[in-house]
Amino acid sequence: MTTDELIAVLRLQNIPNIGDVTAKKLITHCGGPSAVFEDKLQSLLKIDGIGTYTIKGLHDAEHKEAAENELQFIRDHDIAYSYFTDSDFPRYLKHCIDSPMILFKKGNIDLKDRKIISIVGTRSVTSYGTAFCEKLIEDLAPLDPIIVSGFAYGVDICAQKTAVKHNLQNIGCLAHGLNQIYPKVHSKYVADVEKNGGFVTEFWSTSYPDRENFLKRNRIIAGMSEATIVVESAEKGGSLVTADIANSYDRDVFAVPGRAQDKFSSGCNNLIKQQKAHMITSAADLIYLLNWELEQNETKQIQKQLFIELDDVEKSIYTYLQKEGKQLLDSIALDCKMPIFKVSSTLLNMEMKGVIRPLPGKLFEAI
Repeated sequence: MTTDELIAVLRLQNIPNIGDVTAKKLITHCGGPSAVFEDKLQSLLKIDGIGTYTIKGLHDAEHKEAAENELQFIRDHDIAYSYFTDSDFPRYLKHCIDSPMILFKKGNIDLKDRKIISIVGTRSVTSYGTAFCEKLIEDLAPLDPIIVSGFAYGVDICAQKTAVKHNLQNIGCLAHGLNQIYPKVHSKYVADVEKNGGFVTEFWSTSYPDRENFLKRNRIIAGMSEATIVVESAEKGGSLVTADIANSYDRDVFAVPGRAQDKFSSGCNNLIKQQKAHMITSAADLIYLLNWELEQNETKQIQKQLFIELDDVEKSIYTYLQKEGKQLLDSIALDCKMPIFKVSSTLLNMEMKGVIRPLPGKLFEAI
């Protein structure tokens, strides 16, 4: 992208009545960002959905001056960027009609041919949520996915710290410019994230972490990934907004179930109850529903991790189901030489651990 084109994109970003959808419509119609400012206003008004109010201020000097100032910041701080038609623009995000025209980024981000998931949740994460988040990422580590989150308190920073621990590329999606970190206390994690991953934002250096920016940022978190996982959430919260956006993009959404009386499980339980999210109890659920294929050595590693969670009876049933495929409760009890009541209760425990699933016809299969 030339300097003139980048300034044109920044000018469009700065005009209040032109959002991302309208800006991309203008760019597509005119043949490029610079051409938008070269075309006659009467020609622009012929575009479906474009009125005089929309393009009011298109040629105001203040927007050009602001764009030139932001360009100077980009150059002074060696900020990288991806335009929405560039090959390195996040491929899943490209399919979202309201995706940003441009993403600014820092770090070592490589999205090419990678599995990408978003992990979000409450800022007031409990020990249950923390343990689940850490275990999930640990079990997914053999597949080397990219972890996307919002770098906020709670579930977000837990996911990103755990990704760093397992040497997974992870991306913090910010609700402000790259000249700051919010919350400031998380500045100590920036260097580790940038070594293998980094930060992305659509916001300028003049932007601040206002509430509306967080809500706007959530569409990028949902759009960048093939699936969004909500670890914990109260009845209302930003992570539920992210889940709704992911659903609107026809992406898979997963939610971690919790006890009915737990405040920070109510949002997840409602997502599952309303069929807005798949229930996730382990990494195996995600792997199966996303149809992620494992190499042989990865399969063995995942199986080894699963077996660490199982007692001897559960291991026996799991091995049997892996070998024999889908089986009835009676057949499992008969072949494993166990009483039906014991097999029934064991299967329930294994289902909660996410290593088997019930099927129609009273069948069970290993995941």
